[in-house]
Amino acid sequence: MAMPDDLRLASDLRIAMHLDALVAPLGARRLAFCWPHRGEPDVRRWVAGWLSRDAGHSAALPVVVAPRHPMVFRRWTPDCEMVTDRYGIPHPPHGDPVRPELLLLPVNAFDRQGYRIGYGGGYFDRTLAALDPAPLVAGIAYHDAEVASALPQPHDVPMHWVVTDRGIITVDGGRSGQANR
Repeated sequence: MAMPDDLRLASDLRIAMHLDALVAPLGARRLAFCWPHRGEPDVRRWVAGWLSRDAGHSAALPVVVAPRHPMVFRRWTPDCEMVTDRYGIPHPPHGDPVRPELLLLPVNAFDRQGYRIGYGGGYFDRTLAALDPAPLVAGIAYHDAEVASALPQPHDVPMHWVVTDRGIITVDGGRSGQANR
C-alpha cells in the first residue's frame, strides 16, 4: 500500500505485458478478475483491452453472495452498472453467473509452490473448490510479495502461475519453474 503511485503504475503496465504473454496462448474466452483493493495490482485497463480485441471474450468480477460460501462471478464490462459491497469493493449487482476459464487472482503474498496469502476469509479457496470444471488460476502480484512459504493449509488451492511485474512464475504440482524473469 505504501508503493508510490508512479511506481505502481509502471509495475501494473509490466504486469499487463506479462499477462498478454500468458493469456494469448491459453485461448481462454471467459476470465474473472478482481477489482483492485488496498494497493493490489490494477488489471482493469488490461481486461478492458482484452475484451475489445475479440467480441467472444467475456470478463467477470467475483461477488460474495453469503458469508462463508463460494462466490459467484458476474459479467463485467467497462460501462456496466456497479455497486459496492460492505468492504467498498465494486461489483455488478445482478446478472447470470459466469463460469470463468481463467481466474486472475490478486495476492498479498505468494510462494513458489503456488500458494497465496489473501485477506483470510477463505472465499477464493471455497470458490475454487466448488467450481467444476476448475478454472486455471494466475496470481497477480508485485514481485516483492514473494515469500519462502505461504504456510498452506489443507484446504488451500494452489495457483498455476503467478504474474508479477518481473515476469511469469509457472507452478507445477508443487515444483515451480521460472519464465520471463
